[in-house]
Amino acid sequence: MRFRTAALLAFIAALAVSANAALPPSARALSGAFLMGAYPGSPEGKAAQNQAKAAAPSSQATDSGQYVGATVCQGCHDELYKGFEASPHWMTTQETKMTHGAHGCESCHGPGSAHVEGGGDKTKIFTFKEAKSEDITKRCLSCHEANPEQREFMRSTHNENGISCTSCHSVHHSKQEYLLVKKQTALCFSCHAEQRADFQKPFHHRVEEGLIRCSDCHNAHGTLAVRQLRSTPDQDMVCFKCHSDKRGPFVFEHEPVKVEGCTACHFPHGSTNPRMLTSARTNSLCLQCHAATAAIGHTQNTRIQQCIDCHSSIHGSNLSNVFFK
Repeated sequence: MRFRTAALLAFIAALAVSANAALPPSARALSGAFLMGAYPGSPEGKAAQNQAKAAAPSSQATDSGQYVGATVCQGCHDELYKGFEASPHWMTTQETKMTHGAHGCESCHGPGSAHVEGGGDKTKIFTFKEAKSEDITKRCLSCHEANPEQREFMRSTHNENGISCTSCHSVHHSKQEYLLVKKQTALCFSCHAEQRADFQKPFHHRVEEGLIRCSDCHNAHGTLAVRQLRSTPDQDMVCFKCHSDKRGPFVFEHEPVKVEGCTACHFPHGSTNPRMLTSARTNSLCLQCHAATAAIGHTQNTRIQQCIDCHSSIHGSNLSNVFFK
């Protein structure tokens, strides 16, 4: 029993020595003092803490030796600096909670002293052109993750497909809003060719005409909804932001509107059918759910007959449970 206890104590001591060796010198001295019985509340422990503080390197001195300042960057990169200065990123030259220090260019590119000492050696500083998409994203989100508009980007479809912030934004050269590399509609269509074709159909949301934009319905940085759709503050479908007369609440609800959403009957981008319906004839669309209705005497082969001739309040009604009015 005595042998096992001694072996266990020896093993614990070996672990302590191994862990202590991985610590920096100041922390190693402090932990050694505590192991010798100089607890934090004791005079010996306070003396050990003061000694460790004196031995610890000054982080401020290290930063001042690494960060050279935006004016030094301007000396070689004057054109880029002018673009940076005219952008919202000029705020990185100010000390705020978001910018984590007034480092200007170096807030994004990292400390520049080694880059300067190396005569402009690109391997001594973070350059976005050669960086991996995930590295670019993490660097941008170090500031922008606090913004509700961008905080879900890591789970977005764009991020999952290797699209980084600089794929759509240009910090130094952009003249567009949000520092986009080109106008929003053209930028989205450069990847989403199928959706662009939908907006060419006879009945469509007028995106190319400039009346609405992709970002009115979608958040390119990601949301908790499918297809990166936005939602109203009370979590209703984004369609109701414009089509508020269809929103309700109604006394008698049409279930597909609340359960499946507007896309149960409508194509959201564009269609060859009036009202952007998924079917050319209203009757055909309704009978996909209400097939039993054809057996109760309603003639379905009359060209001008449509369900909505009688069921006019098809999105919901406060007066009729069959949506007559």
